[in-house]
Formats: sequence, structure tokens, C-alpha cells
Amino acid sequence: MSANDPLQETKVPLLEDSVGKRDDSDRNFTTRFWIESKKMWYIVGPAIFSRVASYSMLVITQAFAGHLGDLELAAISIANNVIVGFDFGLLLGMASALETLCGQAFGAKKYHMLGVYMQRSWIVLFICCVLLLPLYLFASPVLKLLGQPKDVAELSGMVALWLIPLHFSFAFQFPLQRFLQSQLKTMVIAWVSLAALLVHIFVSWLFVYKMKLGVVGTAVTSNFSWWVLVFGHFGYVAWGGCPLTWSGFSIEAFSGLWEFVKLSAASGVMLCLENWYYRILILMTGNLQNAEIAVDALSICMTINGWEMMIPLAFFAGTGVRVANELGAGNGKGAKFATIVSVGTSIVIGLFFWLLIMLSHNELALIFSSSEAVLKAVNKLSILLAFTILLNSVQPVLSGVAVGSGWQSTVAYINLGCYYLIGVPLGFLMGWVFHQGVMGIWAGMIFGGTAIQTLILAIITMRCDWDKEAEKASSHVKKWAETM
Repeated sequence: MSANDPLQETKVPLLEDSVGKRDDSDRNFTTRFWIESKKMWYIVGPAIFSRVASYSMLVITQAFAGHLGDLELAAISIANNVIVGFDFGLLLGMASALETLCGQAFGAKKYHMLGVYMQRSWIVLFICCVLLLPLYLFASPVLKLLGQPKDVAELSGMVALWLIPLHFSFAFQFPLQRFLQSQLKTMVIAWVSLAALLVHIFVSWLFVYKMKLGVVGTAVTSNFSWWVLVFGHFGYVAWGGCPLTWSGFSIEAFSGLWEFVKLSAASGVMLCLENWYYRILILMTGNLQNAEIAVDALSICMTINGWEMMIPLAFFAGTGVRVANELGAGNGKGAKFATIVSVGTSIVIGLFFWLLIMLSHNELALIFSSSEAVLKAVNKLSILLAFTILLNSVQPVLSGVAVGSGWQSTVAYINLGCYYLIGVPLGFLMGWVFHQGVMGIWAGMIFGGTAIQTLILAIITMRCDWDKEAEKASSHVKKWAETM
């Protein structure tokens, strides 16, 4: 290895020869599984921590709001899960284009390309944030139009206005995280996430309990913590943390933008169709009788699901990096084996949490609410929550394979068909036509949409010609190098 190789910078001997190395036929399955697991967990472990820390900031905000009252909890839940969640899914998906580009370029040792890719992503995502700004400015009338109760819609709209700085932080934070993740700088992401979490806890205590700023105080806290993430990650990058992949701002970031926009759009559609699916579930629930309690209960379940979802999403990230690195290096068999290890490990973890939810369903909502009606409603939904968590232990990992391989456009069509042509209509049918309420809506959308989507992705992954995918990745890296 050359002295300038970033894999050497990570000081992890395990990874120094991991990218592009062909598997020895003499190794048995157990040995190969153990070696690949160590490579995967080097990415996934810090990714779990950083994602749990980031998501915990939203959960802490929701918990503070829940103890202010049911209306405040509903307003924060709608603002976070619908307004913020809407553009969060789109921007996160668009930033995932970097997982394909940076991951494959890193595997091909085209290190200089990563910094330009990140700057292009900043430009595209910032423009997207400007275009999405009316969603925050006119949140109240939009929520009323979607059928939310007037008091909840108005308070949610006020909260949304205070969350505009959070909205713009996504344009910089998501590309920075994927830029670092693609070159295995995962511990940096974890440490910065810890700092942001500590800031969030302190500011939440200060604004809500000391300064008595109420629901506005709970909303403002998210702005502080997410910008800590942005400045922390960028500080590391700009001050010498990535000498081979960051050489400062470049005018080259403005070249080749249209091709970058197309890949980012495909990635954004792929993930946002999935992310918005659960927001639609909450919106549909808001039109039921006794909507405030139903929304509170479902939002708590979605929050718990989202908290645990940070683990499969970390596997989504780890799988995307490992598959992209191996394909970029021309090693199709290595990409295939990384997929097998990641899916198997995530399923085992999913089974553990499924059992945990089934055994502790009575105590699930205590951290968020003391309302007896809300606690009973959450208890009823706990079985669906358990099976949702189990199903979601597979689906994000398969999506990670798609991102690492550059299949975003194909998966976007699959998501559209499964979620919106099957899942949403079935949820509506179960909820209103068969009068099953929130349980019917959720069951129809999960077992009608998510399960079918997962099955299709599994079939595509199993039938994949990995050597052919490695050839495609090599040609993609050459193509993108020519645009610089």
C-alpha cells in the first residue's frame, strides 16, 4: 500500500486489504463470514451510534413536548413526522447518491473525486431546500387541507416556522456524513454526533424547564444540535482530516451538475417514496374519530420504530459502502458476500427487537406520555409495531445493496408500485371500509406495501449477476471521472 492511501489513514489493519481483494477458495464459510462481519461492523457500529444519537434528538424533543400536554405532543409529532419528515426523506435520498459515487470512486482509488462530488451535492440539496421552503411557510393551511384538526394544524404550523434552520442544515449535513462514511471515517461521525446529542439535551433542559419557552422552546432546540453536526463534520474535513479527498472549494463543483441532478433525483425518489409512506400513515390517522389520541399513539409507535430503525439504516449505510467499494474495485463476489453477511446479521437483530417489543408492550409509551388513553392505544398497536420492526430489518439492507450498486431508478419504480398502488389503497380499505381504524390502516400499508416491496427486492438481489455489476461500476467511475 502506498503511504498516501486513505485506508492506511484509518489505522485499521483489517480494512487495509479489504477493498477489491478476491476471496480465497480455501477459506471456509465461517472464516469468510467473520472477516466480512468485522469489515461491516467497523462501518455499522459507529453508524448505529451516530444515527441513534441524531434520532434521539428528535425523540427528546418529542418527549419534552409530550409532558407539556396532548395538543403540544400532537403538534410536535406532526411537525417532525410530516413537515420535517417530508423533506428529510427527499434530501436524505438525494444525498444517498454520494454513497454510490463516493463509494465506487473510493473502491477504484479515485480519491480526488470525492470532494467535488460532495460540493455538487451541497449545491443541488441547497437549491432543493429553497424550493421546499413554502412547505414550512404555509404548513398550517396545508395540514388543514389534508384534514388535520384546526388547533393541531395551527400549532404545528407555528412549530414548522421555527424549524426552518433545521431544514437548511440537512443540505450540508447529509452530504458531509456520506462523504466521510464512504472513506471509512466512521468514528469521526460518531464523536460529532455525541457532542450534538449532549448539546441538545442541555439546550432542551434550558429552554423548556428553565426558560419556560413551551412548545416553541422544544422546536428551537433541534436547530442548535443539527448545526453542531454540520460545523463539527465540516471542521474535521476542512482542517486536515481528509487530505487526499478534500483540497478546498472548487469551481469544478459547478460542472457536470445535470448528470449529478439526475442520479440525486433517482436516489431521492427511491428513499422519499419509502419515507413519505409512513408520514401518509399518520396523516390518514388524523382523519379518524378521536384523532388527537390516535395521532399521539401512532406517532409514539412510529418514534419507537424510527429509533430502532437506526440500526437497519446503519446496515443500509454499511451495505451501501461495502457493496460500492467492492464493485468499484471490480470484485463482484466480494459485493455479493457483503450482502449475505449484512442481511443475515440484520435479521438476527430484528428478531431480538421483535421479541423485546412483544414482551414489554405495556411499558412502551411511558417515556412519551402519562395520558391513560394514549398508553392504552399504544398497547393495542404494539403487535403491529413488533412485526413492522421485524420486516424493516430486511428491507433497508436490500435498499443499501441497491444504492451501492446504483439501482436507484429501478427501486424507485418498485417503491411507487408497492407503496402507493398497493399499500395505501389497502390501508384505506382496511381503515375505513372495514372499520378497523388505525390498526387497519397500518396493517394494510405494512403487509400490503412493505412486505411485497421487500420480496421483490430480495428476488432481484438473489438473481443479480455480480460480475456484470462490477463491470458496470468500473465504467461508471470512468464516466464520472471524465466530467471533472
